[in-house]
Amino acid sequence: MLVAAAVCPCPPLLVPEVAAGAAPELDALRAACLDAVAVLAAARPDRLVVVGPAAAPGPYPQGAAGSFRGFGVGVDVDVRLGQGELAGERPLPQSLAVAAWLLGRTGWSTAPVEGLGVAEPLDTARCLETGRELAAGAERVAVLAMGDGSACRTLKAPGYLDERAAAFDAGAAQALGSADTTAIAALDAELAREVKAVGRVSWQVLAGAAEGAGLAGELLYDDAPYGVGYFVASWS
Repeated sequence: MLVAAAVCPCPPLLVPEVAAGAAPELDALRAACLDAVAVLAAARPDRLVVVGPAAAPGPYPQGAAGSFRGFGVGVDVDVRLGQGELAGERPLPQSLAVAAWLLGRTGWSTAPVEGLGVAEPLDTARCLETGRELAAGAERVAVLAMGDGSACRTLKAPGYLDERAAAFDAGAAQALGSADTTAIAALDAELAREVKAVGRVSWQVLAGAAEGAGLAGELLYDDAPYGVGYFVASWS
């Protein structure tokens, strides 16, 4: 059963070494993410599942390694999912690597951690079913759902300007902040693809996991630096 959840975005710029001189611009976002992870720890789960969009979907074990090498000149930051020995042969996808960095910053040791990469085209019904399966995996499950909102909020955004992006993000932020699983499940997968909201799959997996859990939500951050929607929410 799901006992707590956190929603965080997954830009590599969250890592100060990657952001370099621009790092202070995202201090508030980093602080919100760390606060959300702290709520997960306070729930004392038996198991933490980190979910994020991935080009190579599937499970990633505790100890799976990732890296931010190549994201900037001289950047050599390596991360590992949870504590313990190095495990797994596949490197963590970007979304799970950012999550591993966040968990490392908080010194996560509350419960075993595992990662799940989700293919961005996964349809809503399958996302919800995946979430239900996660929630049934232990008596007390927590989920850290990684993913960005639209990447089309401004002319200089990675996906250029799409007039529909702001409304999509507003609906997503409201649903995530209120832990409204029905509204999250109703997010339009095709529109999410068109406005490049890669977090849609993670959020809908979380919605499936949270069905019937009766969790309350709080929106900790909602902004679009660089023209990309970033949301942080805490459910408990």
